[in-house]
Amino acid sequence: MSAELDPSKIIRLDRLIDAPRELVFAALSDAKHLDAWWGPDGFTNETHAMTFEVGGLWHYTMHGPDGKDWPNWIRYTEITAPSRIAYDHGGELDEPAHFTGLITLDEESGKTRITLTLILPTAEAKQAVVEFGAVEGGQQTLAKLDRYVGTLN
Repeated sequence: MSAELDPSKIIRLDRLIDAPRELVFAALSDAKHLDAWWGPDGFTNETHAMTFEVGGLWHYTMHGPDGKDWPNWIRYTEITAPSRIAYDHGGELDEPAHFTGLITLDEESGKTRITLTLILPTAEAKQAVVEFGAVEGGQQTLAKLDRYVGTLN
């Protein structure tokens, strides 16, 4: 796994969320919650199907603020409630994964530290998604999660 976590191939983002870990995990594991907050500012989601289990698929479309639709799929490879979710993430259903994702949730004084790690296949692929805005979009997504769980708490 150390080769997969080569710093030249990963993007890591984290945020301290003022909510219990179980609540944050619930917001990551149910389509009705994910559709309410997943994605950068201005994006909305439409879930087509979701089976939250190892080997299960979340198939969804992100609708951009400019009207463009972005097909996405996530295949869950590991789920350890309420602390860890690993997955492969791609675009069109018939395409291979673009990257691997890892979400960890750690308790910190009644709050939850969420860490999102994206593992890209090459340093060039990482640079391309950074240039595309993945870091800013990821930070916006975690901020949306923070605001959303605040409405549930």
